[in-house]
Amino acid sequence: MSVHAYTDDALGHLDAVGTVAALAAGEVSAREVVQAAITRTEAVDAELGAVAWRAWERARAEAAAPRGGFFSGVPTYLKDNVDVEGMPTLHGTDAFVGRPARRDGDLTRMYLATGLVALGKTRLSELGFSAAAEHPRLGPVRNPWDPARTAGASSAGSAALVAAGAVPIAHANDGGGSIRIPAAVNGLVGLKPTRGRLAQDVLLRRMPVRIISDGVLTRSVRDTAAFLREAEKVYRDLSLPPMGDITRPGRQRLRIGVTTTGAGRAATPEVAEQTLRTAALLEELGHHVEEVAAPAPASFADDFLLYWASLAAASLVGGRSQHGRTFDRTRLDELTHGLGEHVRRHLVRLPGAVARLRRTAGVSARFHERHDVLLTPTLATPTPLVGHLAPGLGYDTVIERLQEWVAFTPWQNATGDPAVSLPLATDADGLPLGMMLSAGHGREALLLELALELEQARPFTHLGRSEGV
Repeated sequence: MSVHAYTDDALGHLDAVGTVAALAAGEVSAREVVQAAITRTEAVDAELGAVAWRAWERARAEAAAPRGGFFSGVPTYLKDNVDVEGMPTLHGTDAFVGRPARRDGDLTRMYLATGLVALGKTRLSELGFSAAAEHPRLGPVRNPWDPARTAGASSAGSAALVAAGAVPIAHANDGGGSIRIPAAVNGLVGLKPTRGRLAQDVLLRRMPVRIISDGVLTRSVRDTAAFLREAEKVYRDLSLPPMGDITRPGRQRLRIGVTTTGAGRAATPEVAEQTLRTAALLEELGHHVEEVAAPAPASFADDFLLYWASLAAASLVGGRSQHGRTFDRTRLDELTHGLGEHVRRHLVRLPGAVARLRRTAGVSARFHERHDVLLTPTLATPTPLVGHLAPGLGYDTVIERLQEWVAFTPWQNATGDPAVSLPLATDADGLPLGMMLSAGHGREALLLELALELEQARPFTHLGRSEGV
């Protein structure tokens, strides 16, 4: 049975843009919508386990005199791996004692400058390394569509709260699919922007391959488009084409490639069938669609895993310098330790893997000379049950299951290209299946125009609304 908080209060079924309109019209106040979001969170979080840190009194105080910006007064949460002044940054683990951040991080400053009111922080998988937030001591983050299923990761908490109706928009970030994966399993819109599109914290800017991008999880395409528009007013990367105001579908008919094979793994027959149905819808809309081979080379899955594992190794070695004297590496889960061991065994291969990952941008650019957009499923299988990816199962089991499930999303993290997951399909149990569209460097506007067209042609289903609430 699903879990949601939709009711006849100040938020109703409004998305973020709808909430802005209601605030501007005087139909509701910032105090009312913030309190509604707090009440809704209280109603669902005991079952979902999505909140890492509550800052409700602070949010109530801010709602009394909200800062300016397009989203002024709209409630939100930030993922618990970015610094927010006065709140600890716990990174999804209990391996250290969190200390309140002295100042907002670069991403947080940009995010909140749009006017959003932070109610607190959301849970993620430990240090963001798993595609399911199932901590051995903190417990899992559950999917509001079916609490027996995972909410994905690492932005699981944000996705669960948006899907359950607690807030209309929440922060997420994506190093291997962690905006798009939870969007797919929770029936949301999740766009990973082009590398550099949004402000980024300094540690992420220094990565050898900058695989991580920040963004938002929303229930409508227009919310994601509005956020990127407003964020650009605060921070602009001049090397990228401007986002502008995307409010309607594009008129251009596109060359779209489709594949149901990712990084060495094929989608299940059910997921492949739904992907081809989405391809047929695109053809009905007048786009030119053809089946293509996946652009990722044969070495990609192993290279990405090794680089991913190197980030875990860095956390194991540098945890105390980053998180303080209370850091205890023995409390990190088996997946984190297993990734560290993986890079130790294959360290000699790491420089070559990094070099090949850096070259993927050129591979992708050549692909997009022939195809404007690539359509794939977001994930290769339907949403697994809680426990399927539990770290305690052991590294070999979990990493095999992760690679089987997450076969499509890491490609755009390596290339730096934008990609969006849309809730365009469901599985045999009626649970969401995300379909992913990706485009060339800097072409978020193209993706959003296509996403608006698809949303109009096949309106998204949301919890509560589908149940007559």
